[in-house]
Amino acid sequence: MNSYKNITHVILTGGVGSRLWPLSRKSRPKQYLEIFEGKSLFEMTVERNSHLANKVMVVGNVDNYQLSGKVMDKTKTSYLNLIEATPRNTAAAIAFAAFASEPDDILIITPSDHIIDQMDNYNQAINEAVNKATEGFIVTFGVIPTKPETGYGYIEAKGDNVISFREKPNETTAKEFIAKGNFLWNSGMFCFKANVLLEELKKFQPEVYEKSKIVWEESKEGFLDLNLSMQIPSISIDYAVMERSKKIKVVPASFSWSDLGSFESVYDYLYSKGHTTDSNGNMVIGCDKHTTFLGLKNTIFVYTETANLILQKENSQDVKDIYNELEKQNSDLLN
Repeated sequence: MNSYKNITHVILTGGVGSRLWPLSRKSRPKQYLEIFEGKSLFEMTVERNSHLANKVMVVGNVDNYQLSGKVMDKTKTSYLNLIEATPRNTAAAIAFAAFASEPDDILIITPSDHIIDQMDNYNQAINEAVNKATEGFIVTFGVIPTKPETGYGYIEAKGDNVISFREKPNETTAKEFIAKGNFLWNSGMFCFKANVLLEELKKFQPEVYEKSKIVWEESKEGFLDLNLSMQIPSISIDYAVMERSKKIKVVPASFSWSDLGSFESVYDYLYSKGHTTDSNGNMVIGCDKHTTFLGLKNTIFVYTETANLILQKENSQDVKDIYNELEKQNSDLLN
């Protein structure tokens, strides 16, 4: 653990994992699926950071806070629970965590649905970020990329200085980023003092600041009010603060990282852990029944009790379109 005394690990649990349908559903989003050697991504996130912080906070929502609670009980982790009545994006979620903290507390913000390996490198990156946060910087973690990935945003950096944030690129642009050598994957992880983040949020997004403050002050036992929450503008922390503040630093990190945002990344991770594929690279996820693929390569068969999905690995990003279509139909298959 870093020598700085008041470090809080804030776990954001809001996502629904639409690109991992039908495994991921509204009632059990991807971070709670125990398909990673018997553990969920949420549980792995709690364990990974348990020695780095002396307090834990979970920012969840009314649909999944019981699922979070089960994991926290299982890992015997005491925590402060903040339960959003409706999703208002990451600026509000992070603001709630900062309002719930002492001004000088350092917060390490992590999503609950990422896979991280190479723990020595990870711990080193966290310590570096905490040191920068004590100096009054808002730190983001940029992962050194291993391939031209179109599913991630990028950070253009020079040393620990951020030149620009870039949206998810097309394949040509992603290759250009990799060729330039100073682009990092935007991990969606942050580290800062609570009061520094709130000052910058107040400066650049006063409405988000003021309305989030009201919601926090009116909360009851961690539950946030729905009507008040609806008045908060829905905006990401990247747009609200990171792309505008002069206090941003990036830690270029060499740990292995994936947000498991697609079946391609789930396939790659499971394959690296010894999950079986046939001689043509076809994989079954979610079922032990004997399955034969004929005339197919790099195909993923995803089995659940109520819906199956069969896809080419390289079409993984398109699963969100199926999810959106089912959402338009108000389908029970999303629940």
